[in-house]
Amino acid sequence: MEELNSRAGQHRISLVNREACAINGVSDVLSFDVGEVLLETEQGMLMIRGSELHVSRLTLEKGEVDIDGRIDSLTYSEQTASAGSKAESLLSRLFR
Repeated sequence: MEELNSRAGQHRISLVNREACAINGVSDVLSFDVGEVLLETEQGMLMIRGSELHVSRLTLEKGEVDIDGRIDSLTYSEQTASAGSKAESLLSRLFR
């Protein structure tokens, strides 16, 4: 199992009782607040929704994020190709 975890570009989510989430393969944190965390991962954009969300650990050098709180949903969307379209996608989500 150690060999699997050490591969570059691997994306993994571990969710415990909908209260604690450990995520690998994160390249950027685009936004976060108590109701939503938006991450850029190896597998696309990941939106985590819930209540009282807290980013308890962030290590972008290793691509790791830990989130605590009540997690209600994890939603992926396709990763965009350029930074301009990423910003547009983020803005369109904020104003829905």
